[in-house]
Amino acid sequence: MPEIPVDRSTEAESPLPILYRDEQIVVIDKPPGLLVHRSEIDRHETRFAIQILRNQIGQYVWPAHRLDRGTSGVLLFGLSKEIASLLGRQFEAGTVEKRYLAVVRGYPPESGSIDHALSRQRDAYEFQGERSSTEAQAALTHFRKLAEIELPVAVDRYPNSRYALLELEPITGRRHQIRRHLKHIAHPIIGDATYGKGRHNRYFAEHLGANRLLLACVAMTFKHPADGRRMEIKVPVSGEFAAILARFGWPSEGA
Repeated sequence: MPEIPVDRSTEAESPLPILYRDEQIVVIDKPPGLLVHRSEIDRHETRFAIQILRNQIGQYVWPAHRLDRGTSGVLLFGLSKEIASLLGRQFEAGTVEKRYLAVVRGYPPESGSIDHALSRQRDAYEFQGERSSTEAQAALTHFRKLAEIELPVAVDRYPNSRYALLELEPITGRRHQIRRHLKHIAHPIIGDATYGKGRHNRYFAEHLGANRLLLACVAMTFKHPADGRRMEIKVPVSGEFAAILARFGWPSEGA
């Protein structure tokens, strides 16, 4: 195996929490605020999960999927291009089960499905030719309410403010799907600067110490690309997200 060059700019980084590792794959608990890889949109950013993990384990890694910068939780890598490609096909086929937790504004129904097509969102550097379509694509997300709370504070136009903890299962994998779907049903995620509500985001940041997007992938189930065995990776939320759930008396891992 060729020697892996070390990027000295990331040597002082805290190691990424490894949830599982073998000769073909490695799974980490991605912290919020960390890009998976370089992006033209954040061209001045110097911290990337790929680079930090490569330095950490001394081995090249290839992401099998993506998580938004603000989203934390289960992130899967292949230790070769071929393995990452096999994993990627499972995501494309919709056979990977993913479970998320999110804190949202308001009281959604006890359970439901958001079946709402989403226009394709492209990276700024992605090629867009004559045949490139932005036509809306089918998108489906199931959700279940785990807990709710009413706070005696007037964040918006009401004297009290309501919030809920949701468990979500995205069936399709459109970009920003969960965030866009929750905005669509008027229950945006707390901390979402793009699709959320600024007043509630500021309240959680200034009074509750939550300065992040309160969305995390807490479980993922897939087939191991080498032998086909069923893999189930789980991780509870941590940091500011865990502190909010503890403060409200809510579960940190879902069901």
